[in-house]
Amino acid sequence: MNAPIGEAEDGPPVVPALSVIVPTLNELTNIEPTVAELDRALRGIAWEVVFVDDDSRDGTPEAVTALALRDPRVRLLRRLGRRGLASACIDGVLATTTPAFVVMDADLQHDPDLIPLLLRALDTVDLAIGSRYVAGGDGTALGARRGVASRIATLLSRLILRQPVSDPMSGFFAMRRAQFDEVAPRLSGIGFKILLDILVSAKTPLKVAELPFRFRPRHAGDSKLSAGIAAEYLLLLVEKLCAGIVPARYLLFSAVGGIGLMVHLAVLAVAVDWRLPFALAQALATWVAMTNNFFLNNFLTYADQRRRGWNVVTGLASFYVICSIGAIANVGIANAIYTHWSVWWQAGLAGALVGSVWNYAVSAIYTWRR
Repeated sequence: MNAPIGEAEDGPPVVPALSVIVPTLNELTNIEPTVAELDRALRGIAWEVVFVDDDSRDGTPEAVTALALRDPRVRLLRRLGRRGLASACIDGVLATTTPAFVVMDADLQHDPDLIPLLLRALDTVDLAIGSRYVAGGDGTALGARRGVASRIATLLSRLILRQPVSDPMSGFFAMRRAQFDEVAPRLSGIGFKILLDILVSAKTPLKVAELPFRFRPRHAGDSKLSAGIAAEYLLLLVEKLCAGIVPARYLLFSAVGGIGLMVHLAVLAVAVDWRLPFALAQALATWVAMTNNFFLNNFLTYADQRRRGWNVVTGLASFYVICSIGAIANVGIANAIYTHWSVWWQAGLAGALVGSVWNYAVSAIYTWRR
């Protein structure tokens, strides 16, 4: 049995016993209400809150900073050039020294009144989860679209889970730091589902308790659910299914390359039909496919390092330049094969395959480097 979580006397705590990790991205109007609710719910517990901000542009980091100047329990960890709830949670926990931590959202859909119960559960388990799907829980505030997505994600999680957990998609849980430190080196940090990552990455199944809670309506802000987030979730599933042997990002990059190959052949077919010289047709198809691959990879494969604004232009330029060697080999080999056999699709396929490995290697190092 674990030792109980420490408590503090009334008054400002000197040494916190609990860290509340709150990832943020454009949550300006939620910062002060979140701290106020924590202050109300955690009376008698020595706590701190760490807002891990992914370079919000709405004034969120400035609001946290201003609040931290008035309340020493408030801390800010600001990340530049990085995105993703899972990696934000990992960075937030590693920036603390408390024996226990809680992860929760900044939109007040997670009720801080459950935190003392989660901490109490840690007396006998490794991980205490706020669940929407056990008896007494309620996830209707998710709405129809997010509710369906959550249920589908939960079903898919069974492909990699080694223990029955009703709500592995929950973003509201408590854990002891000692158990987290044991799991941390094996975490993928991909996407938005850090709890699932923790459950699957543990060497042996963790002792888990699930406590029911009512998922509340969003206080302010917008849902971050998107196609990119769904792709990151699938990326996490694939990496865990492969036991980390094959990097999931490489697999997704290859899938994008497969789409690019179809685009390449489609453009080449049209260009050949227009009676363009084959070398010119192959070059045109290569350029279109390369552009397609950059934007798909920027949106899906490297969603956590996505280039935005002017950086999209510079990233695309670097992608063109770096991949030019592969493109030259692509066109040269394809043209040589077409000259000998005059079968356009075979020549196009061979040329496209030549540059694929090169494109992945150099783009990972240069185009999407952190």
